[in-house]
Amino acid sequence: MRIQLTDVTISYEDSGALLPASQPTILFIHGYPLSRELWKPQMSDLAGSARLLSPDLRGFGESGATPGPYSMELLADDCIAFLDQLGVVQPVIICGLSMGGYIAFALFRKYPMRVGGLILAATRAAGDSLEAKTNRDKAIVLAEKEGVEAIVRLMLPKMLASRTYTSRHELVEHVRSILLSASVPGITGVLAGMRDRPDSTSLLSQIEVPTLLIFGEEDQFALQPEVEAIRHSIRGAKLHWIPDAGHLPNLEQPAIFNSLVQEYLATFTKHR
Repeated sequence: MRIQLTDVTISYEDSGALLPASQPTILFIHGYPLSRELWKPQMSDLAGSARLLSPDLRGFGESGATPGPYSMELLADDCIAFLDQLGVVQPVIICGLSMGGYIAFALFRKYPMRVGGLILAATRAAGDSLEAKTNRDKAIVLAEKEGVEAIVRLMLPKMLASRTYTSRHELVEHVRSILLSASVPGITGVLAGMRDRPDSTSLLSQIEVPTLLIFGEEDQFALQPEVEAIRHSIRGAKLHWIPDAGHLPNLEQPAIFNSLVQEYLATFTKHR
């Protein structure tokens, strides 16, 4: 399905549009440099538990691309415009992975009344260090000079647990195909946006909606001390580490990930 926002066409999937209005809605926000294909195991296995929405962010998957940079606030605006177009005005659960978590923080900062709950996976609250900013700039140059394939070669080995990368060849190729669907404007746009995003550490103590944190034990980007700090800063947050999973726990261990989301939904519905 496709929907036209002010300056870009967004492709998306919508599972559960005919569910009763009392059922919660989950907005799945993918990370960099991925697409809504990231959420296939959730869109199928969690169908019927909630209304499930998974858009391709601008510049990724089948959505249109515009000139960058793509700030996290711009992508948050896109998410709200997307929900508005679909007539979803009640607070929703935001499920963001990696960059999707940065966008979730931007959503909570700018549109707190639209956020009813948070599922944060494989993400960070802190802003980029000087070294990380430099690496973003190098990746922008790489994408501009050598294209999407160069970014895929750089990112793919870092995104999965070591056992996944060496033995689950079908999954590795699936992730590769997702990464290859990105556009150069999308890649360079969000690299600049992530580089310049604000530090969200001070925001954490303001979050009072039900929050679930899910991380892979072999995540190369989200370090355990940082993750524990997020858990302690968000009141009532529940943290789960998934074994044999790296930066994409929902793809590497979908049964465990989905079970945690189901448990969260049961608690969320109970306390609405």
